[in-house]
Amino acid sequence: MKPAVSINTLNTSTQVTCYNELEVMIHPDGVIPVLTFLRDHTNAQFRNMIDLTAVDVPSRQNRFEIVYNLLSLRYNSRIRVKTYTDELTPVDSAVPVHKAANWYEREVWDMYGVFFANHPDLRRILTDYGFEAESCFPPQVRYDDEVKRVVAEPVELAQEFRKFDLNTPWEVFPAYREPKETAPKLEAGETAPEKK
Repeated sequence: MKPAVSINTLNTSTQVTCYNELEVMIHPDGVIPVLTFLRDHTNAQFRNMIDLTAVDVPSRQNRFEIVYNLLSLRYNSRIRVKTYTDELTPVDSAVPVHKAANWYEREVWDMYGVFFANHPDLRRILTDYGFEAESCFPPQVRYDDEVKRVVAEPVELAQEFRKFDLNTPWEVFPAYREPKETAPKLEAGETAPEKK
């Protein structure tokens, strides 16, 4: 069991956004304690996870910013909790605190490759394991200060892919399909035979 930690030691910065929503940046180790505190404390009661998403800023050392958007129906207020990680460091799964995080974390895993430790079912949800980003997306574009221009780089994903067969079960068994009856050709003046 992890030792008890003060919420203040996990908070790295706090600000109020333009719509009077509180935004808190926390250390990655504080995801579970902070979300639990915000859900259970009498003066917070942020019991609804509205969204969980990620922002990719490739120029940062910890390039991924994980964003938890929470709602308190009791106080009619919202809070945005942010944390950070890189391509290899996992973030604790928020599923034990908010069940809604299950699908949101799967989306972030699928689209960004951010790994969530202790997630009950972390698998792809939007793209299949046969998905190859190089064939679907243009190259990643960024400004390079050394060459003083925009440079294009191929997209790199940290996940492994599985092979996927696109055949449906019915295409595998073509004899299963009944052949359609073709209508007989009629010459001018002939009438169609009656069906029995």
